[in-house]
Amino acid sequence: MIWMLAMTVGTTVAAGVFLALSRDVFRAVMGLAIMGSAINLALFAAGRLGSTAPAIVVPEETVLRDAANPLPQALVLTAIVIGFALVCFSLALVLRLIQRLGTDDALALRLAEPAPADALKPPVADAAHEPAWPPRADPAPEGRR
Repeated sequence: MIWMLAMTVGTTVAAGVFLALSRDVFRAVMGLAIMGSAINLALFAAGRLGSTAPAIVVPEETVLRDAANPLPQALVLTAIVIGFALVCFSLALVLRLIQRLGTDDALALRLAEPAPADALKPPVADAAHEPAWPPRADPAPEGRR
């Protein structure tokens, strides 16, 4: 049972990372939501999955023996609510961004950066400072031509 859960968490994390690294902003938000679900599964697994006994301490004892641990369950429930609110807020921001700029491509969103004349915000990088892959080779020094 624990191996199946571990494989599920691993697959879910892999899918979330794949989506979060996408150039599409909507996919990136969905990837973060999926990774949050994977973390919730891993945290929930910490609370003894195989136990079916309720988390009630018998009056003569002071420790839960065979019962499920209620703390991970409470933490996961709280994390689900917070994660849902975060995803809803992120989706609202992404939809507004798409409406305003007409694209959801992360590289095209560089146009939303402020103009270089704004004194409070950093300027947009020029073409010489744009990331390039594979890295450009440095030109030969002027004395060696």
